[in-house]
Amino acid sequence: MNRLSFDDVVGMERAKQALLLLAVDPSLAGLALAAPVGSGKSTLARAFASLLPAGAPFVELPINVTEDRLIGGLDLEATLARGERVIEPGLLARAHSGVVYVDSLNLLDAGAAAHVMDALARGVVRVERDGVSAVYPTHFMLIGTFDPSDGPVAGSLLDRLGLIVALSAQSDVHRRQEVVRRNVRPASDRPDENGDDMLRALIELARKQLPHVAILDEQIEALARAALSLGVEGNRVDVFAVKAALASAALAGRADVTEADLEIAAKLVLLPRATRPPQPTAAEQPSQPSQAAPPPDGARDPAETPEEKSPDQTPTPEHIEELLLSAIETELPAELTQLPFAVQRRGKTGSRGIALNDRRGRYVRAVPGAPRGRKIALLPTLLAAAPWQTLRRAQQPANGHSASRVVLRKEDVRVKRFRDKAGTLFIFVVDASGSMALNRMREAKGTVARLLRSAYVHRDQVALIAFRGPAAQLLLPPSSSPDRARRELDVLPTGGGTPLASALWLAWQTARQARTRGIHNITLVLLTDGRANVSLHPHPDERSADKEQIQNEIHQLARCIAADRLNAVVIDTQAGYLSRGEARALAGDLNARYVYLPNARAHQITEVIAP
Repeated sequence: MNRLSFDDVVGMERAKQALLLLAVDPSLAGLALAAPVGSGKSTLARAFASLLPAGAPFVELPINVTEDRLIGGLDLEATLARGERVIEPGLLARAHSGVVYVDSLNLLDAGAAAHVMDALARGVVRVERDGVSAVYPTHFMLIGTFDPSDGPVAGSLLDRLGLIVALSAQSDVHRRQEVVRRNVRPASDRPDENGDDMLRALIELARKQLPHVAILDEQIEALARAALSLGVEGNRVDVFAVKAALASAALAGRADVTEADLEIAAKLVLLPRATRPPQPTAAEQPSQPSQAAPPPDGARDPAETPEEKSPDQTPTPEHIEELLLSAIETELPAELTQLPFAVQRRGKTGSRGIALNDRRGRYVRAVPGAPRGRKIALLPTLLAAAPWQTLRRAQQPANGHSASRVVLRKEDVRVKRFRDKAGTLFIFVVDASGSMALNRMREAKGTVARLLRSAYVHRDQVALIAFRGPAAQLLLPPSSSPDRARRELDVLPTGGGTPLASALWLAWQTARQARTRGIHNITLVLLTDGRANVSLHPHPDERSADKEQIQNEIHQLARCIAADRLNAVVIDTQAGYLSRGEARALAGDLNARYVYLPNARAHQITEVIAP
């Protein structure tokens, strides 16, 4: 597939406009481009490199970039060769006066995002690691693309970027046909790049014009009023909006900002940050009628004289704001919560936490320590040993190989630390006995399916235990695979006795095994009425279960689970007029949350256990 030029990309006019404004005024910091998969957002972002000044770097930042690669660190080869610490600049330093591009911006590691935000704010990148210290200038533009279905971008990172554009999938058949045609045609049939040459020349002229563009105080006030009306927070947004309006005017070759420029700024800066529909600001609230005395009879109010009015009079901030909000209202989505900052207001999504461990996850750092079953970080180990090689080789007995060997000691060893998203393991313990078993199983199946739909984002897993007959059974081991869960949940057995003690024992053991695999966020979800009639160790000669023995087993197991500090939720499925409080008592022994949902539905259970 041919790499398209900027002018050759089909559609996405709003995103192209934002990128041109960014090229005119890099102090807009960057652009976040949200669009569905396959929409061409990455193609457009990479094509932007052709509009940069000659020699300007275009650095692609992997979402799994390590800290030393991002901000810099020791150059191992040079350090070993010279016997002294040599610093290698990271990707952020190499992007100075250019562009940093991140695909899947919403999946960028929080630590890497923090370094990027710090570099954007300070204009420098500081290297303080591996015993070295350095400062590099790094003024760059950040372009990030992402698919909103994978989750939102952190609000703190979006707040640092001046421009935000959300695109929908291509729905016009002719436009889709043109996209295919431009991508599959031979390179020899492609037009020359005069389009990009013209854009580069236009951007260069606009950069020279930008310092001479003027904006009125009334226009600045109108942008601020519109931001308040949309519930946009922060003064940084007002600055970005003014800069976008100035850049738009400069790009058009004008010396003054017009209403068209203000509208562009509102749609690229304010609209994506809206958290509510437009509301009147305090200044627009009806004021008290004036108490001033009326003018004498026959006298005309000077404010009403025709001579004071001029057809060229500057519009008031209120009038400009009204025009801006009218333009914005035509583009507000039907669901305001689809906007990036409205999503942030609803609450943070993504992982339920971060866990550091020595076994699995994404490698984030190396720390001193003995291996003892952990993975050795080879490069940091060599970096720790490199500065001492000259001295150590001099202390070694003279032989033919001492000059070429790397002398390692125990204090040089570094082991890997990994960071993994700490999802939650939900262990469902479902009563499959009695007349209501079929309904409980259906709702448990629906709840499991709902949780598995979000398992990829949250790193959650689900296990299912059904108890009936003589003992409980683990129908679904801890899994985040929807296909596997669907196969296991297609047919669930029901009917028979109620071995609640066996279910508690199996759930406890499942949780303890999960902890040995590094899963520490575990929640037990019990759908039961709390009644039981099967002992954990039934005697073969007994025809009827000893109720007191069964209750003692349940009580002891529940207390053990509570002592193990496992989170638990007991969902009482018994009708109120039949309940004798068994489920509530069980919740007390488990130190669990008690929820009475006799007619529980899947969405209700999901809201209770995973708010």
